[in-house]
Order: sequence, then structure tokens, then C-alpha cells
Amino acid sequence: MAKYLIVYAGGATPENVTAEQRDAIMKAWMDWFGALGDQVVDMGSPTAAVKTVDPGGVISDDGPGITGYSVIRFESLDVAAQACRTHPHLAARGSISIHEAFDVG
Repeated sequence: MAKYLIVYAGGATPENVTAEQRDAIMKAWMDWFGALGDQVVDMGSPTAAVKTVDPGGVISDDGPGITGYSVIRFESLDVAAQACRTHPHLAARGSISIHEAFDVG
């Protein structure tokens, strides 16, 4: 099985939800990961501040609107995409991109 970087963008933030909604969201995430079992390599984490360095070495305070990541093993990119169709991040009006990672050596 290959590893896939699941990148989350957008979605509801903790400031936009009640404590009860936050608990329900966390349960949905844990249930989704739980269904994958040992395919989960790294549940990941939310992201915060960002700096971007361009090819000329210029540093800026902006970057892609990434809100978190996970690393999960799947049989193929298509299988990964199908599994992500039920991801709870989508219910929070977020989007997901899936990137196949491969060993360089």
C-alpha cells in the first residue's frame, strides 16, 4: 500500500462552533480514522501560522489555505479518493486534496 498525504483546506474553525458541535466533530473524525485502523500512519494535526519562501528567497506571511493534514495508507489514489468522500471535514464545508507520497530511494 502507498502512503497518501491528505491535505485539508477551509472548513469550520473552533471559533465558529459551540462546545457540543466541536465534540461531535471530533467524534466524527475519530470514528473516520478508527474505521481505517492500521492504515493510519499519522492522524496529523491542524495547521496555524504560515510563511512562504519564494525561489528568490523572499519570505512572506501568506501561503496556501491549508488547515491540516493526515498521512494514510491506501491501495491506490482512487481508493483514497473514495474513502475521503465520507470524511467529516467535508461536512464542515472544507475541501480535501490527496497526494500520493513515494519513496525516493
